[in-house]
Amino acid sequence: MQKLYLLVPLAPLVGALIAGLFGRYIGPAWSHRATILLVFVSFVASIVIFMDVLEGNVFNGTVYTWLVTGDTTFEIGFLIDKLSATMMVVVSLVSLMVHIYTIGYMHGDPGYQRFFCYISLFTFSMMMLVMANNFLQLFFGWEAVGLVSYLLIGFWYTRPTAIYANMKAFLVNRVGDFGFLLGIALVLMYFGTLDYATVFSQAPGMADQTVDLIPGVSWLVITVICILLFVGAMGKSAQFPLHVWLPDSMEGPTPISALIHAATMVTAGIFMVARMSPLFELSDVALSTILVIGGITTLFMAMVAVVQNDIKRVVAYSTLSQLGYMTVALGASAYSAAIFHLMTHAFFKAVLFLGAGSVIMAMHHEQNMQKMGGLKKYMPITYWTMFIAAVASAGVPGFSGFFSKDAIIEAVGFADIYGAGFAYFCVLATVFVTALYTFRLIFMTFHGKPRMDAHTKEHLHESPWVVTVPLVILAIPTIGAGWFIGPIVFGDYFENVIHVLPQHDAIEKLGAEFTGVFGMMVHALSTVPFWLSVAGIFTAWYLYTVRTDIPGKIKSRCGPIYTLLDRKYYIDEFYSWLFAGGSRALGTGLWKYGDVKLIDGFFVNGAARVVAWTALLVRRFQTGYIYHYAFTMIVGVFIILTLWLYHF
Repeated sequence: MQKLYLLVPLAPLVGALIAGLFGRYIGPAWSHRATILLVFVSFVASIVIFMDVLEGNVFNGTVYTWLVTGDTTFEIGFLIDKLSATMMVVVSLVSLMVHIYTIGYMHGDPGYQRFFCYISLFTFSMMMLVMANNFLQLFFGWEAVGLVSYLLIGFWYTRPTAIYANMKAFLVNRVGDFGFLLGIALVLMYFGTLDYATVFSQAPGMADQTVDLIPGVSWLVITVICILLFVGAMGKSAQFPLHVWLPDSMEGPTPISALIHAATMVTAGIFMVARMSPLFELSDVALSTILVIGGITTLFMAMVAVVQNDIKRVVAYSTLSQLGYMTVALGASAYSAAIFHLMTHAFFKAVLFLGAGSVIMAMHHEQNMQKMGGLKKYMPITYWTMFIAAVASAGVPGFSGFFSKDAIIEAVGFADIYGAGFAYFCVLATVFVTALYTFRLIFMTFHGKPRMDAHTKEHLHESPWVVTVPLVILAIPTIGAGWFIGPIVFGDYFENVIHVLPQHDAIEKLGAEFTGVFGMMVHALSTVPFWLSVAGIFTAWYLYTVRTDIPGKIKSRCGPIYTLLDRKYYIDEFYSWLFAGGSRALGTGLWKYGDVKLIDGFFVNGAARVVAWTALLVRRFQTGYIYHYAFTMIVGVFIILTLWLYHF
């Protein structure tokens, strides 16, 4: 079985090497065949491992020792339990569908082989992250997915916007990763090891240890570690205020948008916090911070999605909002609900992104929904799969998103930790906003009168099978994955994997009222979230199919609010002014005052001026007249006698 563990990450790595090093020799067809086959091997191996884990076989061991320094050992190893096995299946399945989809979407692109190399390398990096049993390997996978995402977002490197987007993603993630690295350093400093099991076993004994970050101000070591680790999660999982890179990542090809946003990079932070539950449970401050940050991200990013007209950006801001839901669940200690929503979200968000890509292909790479409309009759498969995903995203009972999202909302309602009230309001209000922007996308794109030009309309047709088959396959778990909520969220599925203190166990309180899947759906009909979802869907239908003139009137009458949302709360402008402008101002100041005035003016030119002044002074005594020399000698003798008499 251990050889099978190695096969899961190494198979995509071999595929990446084949496509990257030999792609020009074997051609596009064999490049995608090799990478797809090896990702399929990884997926099958993940399924076998998952079934083995369900039988109770857990593995935690070292693959090899990389470095030994003093008493510290740096190792590469695997922790295979239900959490990592679940992530392995989700990541490999979504990655496999994205690989197949890419054949149709990237057909004819000059970087075809390179793209397959990158997405396989991305899969390898994510697998190494979720399978890690120590902080060193976690950090390796963490940085690797960040690096490959940089390459993928800027894949079309001839576009200035793509280069700007990938640089922005890289820099913002470096901010989060700096905090993440400091957190890992503190773990090594106080625990003396990077092994998960050892750190988790020692954590309760460290619960009361403090550190003075500022002289006279003591913080719990666990709190500092958890907040620093969460800063890393804020960058990777795009939480406010480190969320700004994710919408711009839409400059990359649509397949990688689905891969980044659905099941891999952005969920790495959620997975990490869930894995570190034995640490986070010991710090109420860290949990409250997570609750508040998640609540802000959930509601405020959803509101931005309502005014977006780019189909991919609507889905991108939807991802930000859904990641906020997961983060809120983590802060409420509802880790199982967060991971469950991560899983269901991976399926319906992948369908939305891949469906958006199918629409963009049919529209000759037009992404503005204002220039679409009436696509339902031309693209029925794309429409119905996206409709299913939209229903799941809106939280309609029976679909996967309903079960995971409802569990999070109810769990936050049961939470007693500081900030839970604010977070509960945010996740509840976001139900309406989510239904509104999701079905706004559906109605503007597929319903109403066609608004595209005549040439585009003449050539509209359904996408090829390599695009539609992944949509259909992913639509199946989009419908049915939520039905496993009982054992995963309320059962013992994550027993001995996720640790929750009794005073934080909102899931246990919620589980006492759980009456099964059908009972949950029936109960939902009398709850506020259900009717908020219905209201959001009805509002979108009315505004974008019946009274299409009303959105324009709302926009004109609520100009300042619309502008605020359209400019994303001016956060990008603020960062540009503060960091980019501040860096330019600092550089200008160092140039004018440091370089020109201090170095050139004082040290370089100043030395020359001193020499010139000294020479000018000496010239006055080197005149060639004897009486000048005599006068100089007399003054010199006078000075020497004065010093001699003063000394004695």
